Amino acid sequence: MKKYIGLVLVAMSGCILTVNAQQSFSYKNPLLPTELRVNDLLGRMTLEEKIAQIRHLHSWDVFDGQILNQEKLDKMCGGIGYGFFEGFPLTAASCRKTFREIQTYMVEKTRLGIPGFPVAESLHGVVHEGTTIYPQNIAMGSTFNPELAYEKTKHIAGELNTMGVKQVLAPCIDVVRDLRWGRVEESFGEDPFLCSKMAVAEVKGYMEHGISPMLKHYGPHGNPLGGLNLASVECGVRDLFDIYLKPFEAVLAETEIMAVMSSYNSWNRIPNSASRFMLTDILRNKFGFRGYVYSDWGVVSMLKTFHKTAADDFEAARQVLTAGMDVEASSSCYAVLADKIRNGEFDIRYIDQAVRRVLRAKFELGLFEDPYQEQAVYRLPLRSEESVKLSRRIADESTVLLKNDGQLLPLNARNLKSVAVIGPNADNVQFGDYTWSKKKEDGVTPLQGIKNLLGDRVKINYAKGCSLASLDTSGIAEAVDAARHSDVALIFVGSSSTAFVRHTQEPSTSGEGIDLSDISLTGAQEQLIREVFAVGKPVVVVLVAGKPFAIPWVKENIPAILAQWYAGEQEGNSIADILFGNVNPSGKLTFSFPQSTGHLPVYYNYLPTDKGYYKEPGTYEKPGRDYVFSNSSPLWAFGYGLSYTQFEYLKAVTDKELYQANDTVCVTVQLKNTGKRTGKEVIQVYMRDVISSVMTPAKQLKGFRKVDLLPGQTRETTIMIPVHEFYLTDDLGNRYLESGKFELQVGTSSDRIYFNLPVYIGSSGKGGQTVSGTSFKSRTDGKVIQVKGTVRDIQATPLAGVKVQSEESGESALTDYRGTYTIEVKDNGRLIFSKKGFADKTIEVEGQTDVSIQMAKGE
Repeated sequence: MKKYIGLVLVAMSGCILTVNAQQSFSYKNPLLPTELRVNDLLGRMTLEEKIAQIRHLHSWDVFDGQILNQEKLDKMCGGIGYGFFEGFPLTAASCRKTFREIQTYMVEKTRLGIPGFPVAESLHGVVHEGTTIYPQNIAMGSTFNPELAYEKTKHIAGELNTMGVKQVLAPCIDVVRDLRWGRVEESFGEDPFLCSKMAVAEVKGYMEHGISPMLKHYGPHGNPLGGLNLASVECGVRDLFDIYLKPFEAVLAETEIMAVMSSYNSWNRIPNSASRFMLTDILRNKFGFRGYVYSDWGVVSMLKTFHKTAADDFEAARQVLTAGMDVEASSSCYAVLADKIRNGEFDIRYIDQAVRRVLRAKFELGLFEDPYQEQAVYRLPLRSEESVKLSRRIADESTVLLKNDGQLLPLNARNLKSVAVIGPNADNVQFGDYTWSKKKEDGVTPLQGIKNLLGDRVKINYAKGCSLASLDTSGIAEAVDAARHSDVALIFVGSSSTAFVRHTQEPSTSGEGIDLSDISLTGAQEQLIREVFAVGKPVVVVLVAGKPFAIPWVKENIPAILAQWYAGEQEGNSIADILFGNVNPSGKLTFSFPQSTGHLPVYYNYLPTDKGYYKEPGTYEKPGRDYVFSNSSPLWAFGYGLSYTQFEYLKAVTDKELYQANDTVCVTVQLKNTGKRTGKEVIQVYMRDVISSVMTPAKQLKGFRKVDLLPGQTRETTIMIPVHEFYLTDDLGNRYLESGKFELQVGTSSDRIYFNLPVYIGSSGKGGQTVSGTSFKSRTDGKVIQVKGTVRDIQATPLAGVKVQSEESGESALTDYRGTYTIEVKDNGRLIFSKKGFADKTIEVEGQTDVSIQMAKGE
């Protein structure tokens, strides 16, 4: 409230506040407390005015192309102000004028003059033509740089202020765990801690520069059944809080955000948008949210048509309002409420509750004092040079180097006469979903970026080869010929997403509602790679995509591989500079790559039981267990990413070993750049709860820091982890800490750990304990006997290859395929049974001639 007082005094001194009879109304006095203003205004509103405040005015209702139709506006509103309005088909240049016209109507031509929220989308840049296109969220996450996330939304806020937009339907902070889903690209990653850090940074970037962000999509959303958009998510209460709701909890704890969007789908057989448990018990009562909940578009009517929990408009409206939803977007179920309330069929208190939340946000965000955003202090020109440079920097820091055998990359242009640039994404821009264009002239393609860099110094042989969504192979021969006449082949494959609410002819393979049943490369792309590789020239594959794909053959055979997620309007210039060494890649994977669709799920923070028991990987030459002809490992794991330089982790220590509930663990890491190039490395700290009352993930990211090092430079970095990050969650979603031993793992990725640091919470678990003594009897006496037996696992399956050894003589035998063995040992001796992946077992013979045992899995 205080930050708007100065603004209002300026307005008063400039005579902006007109002297009229309404000046005495308390709701118009910015010096009064918010709740007093809300109560005053609510008490003056008619039923129709209240309902309009929780409804949305849409572009199709009032626009003719780029022009606002005043007659349509008058007819739609009838002198009553809507709570929200948008103009998604408009260009950015049109928004300022037309949004002001709509706002003028709301403020000057309605009885109470309540301003509306001008709404836009800005997932990775504003979706109106002429604004800066930033890299998609999957790329933003791969930077592992929350400072860049803050800068991105700060710059987006500058454009939004210029356009006259106050409310954005962003950021998207879903934790995603099914890679078949088309909206993978909209997520920062598979890890709730990383998503939380990026979410908080983006929210602050908006809020600190005058824009109201909206968290989406609230409810468990990112693991839909079958990978199908809008499908339900199945998980327990612990996963609900520890994974899917954790980013929302983090943002609500660290900011005063005033808007949340509910998700389309359901959990526990209740649509999230009609769940009192989600919207009231958790969001408001547990997380302390004070703002309004906005429906994802059309979700209220979906209760009738999709979820089948409501018979008509009234029942749908009743369900969401009583659950805790406030605003209806893109459907009209709320239109029936006035008659139902007058007939005594619905309690007006639910309307008052929703309107109160919307009005509170408008007052606290200063919309009444500055409805046209004339006082916005931070503005940027549309697509300014500063913004485009930031988009490029994010692109540079987000690209992930997955493989670089023989240091093929970076390429040296001085040593090349010709380069083949091949593939369906070589001469296309791929911005990702929720952008305003798919046209090449609105960005830089990889082919154009390489031409910009190389000029006439190196001949470029271009061939598309194949498309993204067709099995047509007729163009592959041209691509093979281009490779044959070049020194190196650069192949750009991946996926394509559509533009937002704009028609595109090219089929999409990623994005909202664009889900895949198989995450192998689509169409003939892998055949293209194989045939170009067969030419025998050096090959680099660049995956330009909105999600990981299963590419085991590519990993095994292609010497250099990069993942360039949808990298914004400067994608081509960025990848050219990375390929030719002007930029050192520093991105890290925020999604693990699977070996195949059948290997899903592949996220790194699985429970200890969830990656197989037997640990016997198999092939057709030697079948195994868990997977008979494979293993459960990812192609590349979360956090993975190479560099053109090398880093050595010299030391990692904690400030102490024993911590209490309110402490912070300080992990200091000493890192050295041992290579010849300046580079950025992401130091990652994972936590493992050694023994706990409930199962916990094998490891969980709890801290990270991106550091920049010159060649030969050594640097110490301290990463701080509050002890509350070590919490467990009970059956009701409550947090608690257990005393005991934890392990902090420091490394360069989730599967490349260099230091394991033990820490203790509550009590050390070390002092004051004694080890019970063992009485040993003499082994020198006794006669030699022959012992036979069978070794099985705890599921009674015979175990082959178990080493059975006499402790006294050292002689040993191996079990055969039936799990049987024979060995000679003294009748008072001991047998030691051992096998990789199982806990050793020692047995006293005690004269037995048949010793059969079971062995359990071990570390």
